[in-house]
Amino acid sequence: MIFQELLINIDKLTKQFDTISSDRKAQLETLSAYVQKKYNDKKTPKLIVICTHNSRRSHLGQVWLAAAADYYQLPALESYSGGTEATAFNPNAVAAVRRIGFDISKLVEAENPIYKIQWKEDQEAYNAFSKRFEEPPNPTQEFAAIMVCTEADEGCPFVPGTDFRIALPFEDPKAFDGTPQEAAKYDERCEQIGTEMLYMMSKVSVE
Repeated sequence: MIFQELLINIDKLTKQFDTISSDRKAQLETLSAYVQKKYNDKKTPKLIVICTHNSRRSHLGQVWLAAAADYYQLPALESYSGGTEATAFNPNAVAAVRRIGFDISKLVEAENPIYKIQWKEDQEAYNAFSKRFEEPPNPTQEFAAIMVCTEADEGCPFVPGTDFRIALPFEDPKAFDGTPQEAAKYDERCEQIGTEMLYMMSKVSVE
């Protein structure tokens, strides 16, 4: 069972699908069609969310993809994140993930810490840390690449091994680091990414 606080927030986000523009919905539905085809072919969808530093938006996308599939009771999918370079999972993004209801804790203290993330009891947590998109544990073939920042999309026009690539840029909350709006803007981006990943997965069904 998904943690109660997170479940309440997910239910709230599913009521905000009408805030997504029609153009954006069309983009998300092309990703839904990719996931649907994988399920239809009895394959596990593999999706890597990519931004420049693998520090904020890509991690948010990764955790929301997995939680959205679970929320809609779809078969497990494999969600990953990566960057065109590696830095660290930003503490402000970690805090936003925690505030919305995920259980996230630090496993390894380092310059590039490793976190474990769960969204329900008795779940095998997955580890989150910053890495380049082609580095383990990320897949190297038959996966979708979701580019969530303009810089990564422009700087990484070819992602080897991908069989689907889509640009879904989100504004970077980094611009508000150290300002009074910091927490609110990170929460806003976390909710926006959550809403869009939930919408995308809501268009997928498995009989």
